[in-house]
Amino acid sequence: MTTTGMDVASPRLPFGARPAVPRPILLMIVFGVFLVIIGVTAAFQTILVAQSVTNAATNAIISSDAATVRTFVNGLVTQGDLDGSASAEHTSAVEHGLQSIAAASEILLVEIRSPDGTIRLSSNPTVRGSAAPDSSDFATALKGSAAPAFILAGEPTEGAGLPAADGKLIRIYFPLVAADHQVKGVVAIWRDARPVVTAVERVRNDVLVVILSAAVIVALLLLLVFRAAQRRITRQTLQLLEATHLDALTGLPNHGAMVGALALEIEPARRSGATISVALLDLDNFRNVNDTHGHEAGDIALLQLARTLQAALPPGVTLGRYGPDEFLIVASGLEPSELEPYLASARLSLAAQELEIDSTERLPISISGAIAAFPDDARSVTELLSVVAVALAAAKVSGGGQIIRAGDRPSTTDEQRTFDVLQGLVFAVDTKDRYTRRHSEDVSRYSAFLARRIGLDADFVEGIAAAGMLHDIGKIAIPDTILRRPGRLTADEQRIVQEHVTFGESIVRNVPHGDMVRAGIRYHHERWDGRGYVDELAGEEIPLVARILAVA
Repeated sequence: MTTTGMDVASPRLPFGARPAVPRPILLMIVFGVFLVIIGVTAAFQTILVAQSVTNAATNAIISSDAATVRTFVNGLVTQGDLDGSASAEHTSAVEHGLQSIAAASEILLVEIRSPDGTIRLSSNPTVRGSAAPDSSDFATALKGSAAPAFILAGEPTEGAGLPAADGKLIRIYFPLVAADHQVKGVVAIWRDARPVVTAVERVRNDVLVVILSAAVIVALLLLLVFRAAQRRITRQTLQLLEATHLDALTGLPNHGAMVGALALEIEPARRSGATISVALLDLDNFRNVNDTHGHEAGDIALLQLARTLQAALPPGVTLGRYGPDEFLIVASGLEPSELEPYLASARLSLAAQELEIDSTERLPISISGAIAAFPDDARSVTELLSVVAVALAAAKVSGGGQIIRAGDRPSTTDEQRTFDVLQGLVFAVDTKDRYTRRHSEDVSRYSAFLARRIGLDADFVEGIAAAGMLHDIGKIAIPDTILRRPGRLTADEQRIVQEHVTFGESIVRNVPHGDMVRAGIRYHHERWDGRGYVDELAGEEIPLVARILAVA
């Protein structure tokens, strides 16, 4: 296949390379920030849940111990126990009860203190009568409020004779309130905090696992969304990059891409001594097709030419749209003589095709072209493109429909040079008569088309195309005042206009297919019923070339 489209995505890249598209940094930053937010949120939620569980566990312990103490105090503790006047037997019984409560409720130590801080009763009888240190929590309890606290290892426990505990402790002060609402003492309870801490850590770990699992799921979903967005952005970026180097109509590399690609091929070829053949092809009569039938017809012709060239050219050859109706071919490693047969094949393939304007109108397609080579014809990109452009212009001036080699002069016989001069006169005629502008080209094209359709040979088709181009050349002798008159002509003026066929016949002498051209010029206004001019021929007396021109 011919190299097209994506193969030359950028003038700064070698053939076949895709442009590097930077990753969307903003999406990556957003994704990173999102992960950080998830991490911070998970940490804060874990802390909040742990605090909430700790408070709930502590409140449950306080409620349970408060109910236990209330039941015990109301049943056994008297005012004598608080002021030290109770009997030894009673005190011993109360302390035995405290020991039972401690053992049953997994309490380390229970004390009952008087308002001055003296320990009156304790589950550890050895500390009875000693004075406990003052603290803010003890003072809070004396005011009628329970005061729970977590005590870390190494902190003062405010408990006398407290058994050794590993790690944290929970200490709670309960006020002893009498019926007159006066605080008569304080109950102090110490617990091992490890069960609470273990429960809190377990809940915290469970919460952390749930949050992190949810975060991972959300992160994966977000990653999929971001990757889809990134792929879309990358695809759009690639399309934008490619659009700057591709022709919108044909999808082939555009002018800039082709020049850049040729520049990349030149330097390696310069070092290795390889040949690069360059061909520039032009669609004949493209402007006329555009002006007469509209840009849509011109686009169809360009697409038809592009498809034909792609099918005809060998692998490794790069094809691109170089200008409005020009296509550039870069063939690295091929000599002009090796490339020329492919171009000739494409030209013949186009000659056998027709441009279908609508269901009733079809036009012939032809191309002109030129071939140049590096380093034989030029030593730089600019020079090579200039040489091949000049050669293309020479091919078109010589009548088009041919492909020439740079440095060769197109075939210009005396007849051909005469024809070129007469074409200039035709252009002058079409320009001076606004009613027939571009008329000669249309007649030439349509008559050649009709000749091919009815099976006439190539020589006849070529001759009738020339006759169609020159059929009105005699109008060069008609005054402008008559040609441009908008109203009806007088009889004398009509006779002058009719003389243009004889003027034309006399002007045309040494041209290709001279007899056919002269017959077409003289007789193209004859009519089948014999009422035409100038010789009033009828039926098959009228030469075939003139009959076809009359229809065209």
